[in-house]
Amino acid sequence: MGSPVITYHAEHRFPVRREVLWGELERTDEFERWWRWLDDLRLEGDGLVPGAVLRGVVSPPVPYRMRVEVVLVSAVRAATIDAEVHGDLDGWARLAFHDEPGGTRVVVAWSVEMLQRPMRIASRFGQPVLQWGHDRVVDATVAGFRRHLAARGLT
Repeated sequence: MGSPVITYHAEHRFPVRREVLWGELERTDEFERWWRWLDDLRLEGDGLVPGAVLRGVVSPPVPYRMRVEVVLVSAVRAATIDAEVHGDLDGWARLAFHDEPGGTRVVVAWSVEMLQRPMRIASRFGQPVLQWGHDRVVDATVAGFRRHLAARGLT
């Protein structure tokens, strides 16, 4: 039987300096416009700093919406973000930004447990499909962010 846990670990490359990338990520008021799977996002705090909290609703391509709270445990500008995830998902996330020739490599990892009963039941039989769907949403999110950077003339 499947697990109600979704894990992710990948590296993504962006053709901009990490300070530029970080600057765009600080535009949290734009996230809902960039990423259609995100609704009702609110930032409580003074930007991407320790103690800040992002609250919103994740609407994946399944018939369930998940309320999430992302608490920034640590954040070093243009270097790392470590966060706890709470709400309908529970777990952790980490982003690490690294310089490389021609831009930035971002190492991303997280592990979240789905707490909603219907999603837990679905994971028993369809966990590989849920993981696959999750990974496609992440791929689309990264591709969309690359398009956003290009449209702003940053690449």
